[in-house]
Amino acid sequence: MHPIPQRCAGRPLAGGLVVPYVTLIHNGHAAFGVLDADKTLTAFRQRLCQICEHPLDERCFLLVRPADVRRGLSPEPALHPECLPYTTAHCPMLNGTVTHYRHSPVLASHPAGRPCTDPSCPCPPLTPGAGPDARSGSPADRYEAWMIHTANYRLVPAPDRTDVPMGISVNVPVLRRRVLRTATLTPEQQHLMDQFNALMNGA
Repeated sequence: MHPIPQRCAGRPLAGGLVVPYVTLIHNGHAAFGVLDADKTLTAFRQRLCQICEHPLDERCFLLVRPADVRRGLSPEPALHPECLPYTTAHCPMLNGTVTHYRHSPVLASHPAGRPCTDPSCPCPPLTPGAGPDARSGSPADRYEAWMIHTANYRLVPAPDRTDVPMGISVNVPVLRRRVLRTATLTPEQQHLMDQFNALMNGA
């Protein structure tokens, strides 16, 4: 197990794991993997680490998928270099434990893994819709961590709401790139890969 970073020493725990600052708290429980939109916006605007909530230092990491490169932005707040290894070790999407995105936000207060259906619950409006909904049920993407200098930290505004950032620009000088996980192949891609490997092994 990767030790808890010193920066996270004061953060709450759930199941022995640090609850990231941007994690949605649903009925008193941490909904790991579901972002609180208000906290996410605060982290963007105040240049806070999405894990420990402390201000970013001279360098920070952005989580980047191929789709993010095409859009020119990372849709999640940045991380301290010290917080990234812990996050990678314990996040099932980043460490490759899960192969597909959830079909819908799964909340920690539902032991059976059912999505929230309570109309009075604040979780639906607090959960960013475009990213998770668009990826619902699809194979997991390749994830990389890109280190940038915070002097190049630039927010990308939404087209219809210039006061609301969609993410952090990735069209800046990158100091270092690190692959966190490779993409999950679709059944068709896996079949082609198996055929290719069979041909190569038989050659």
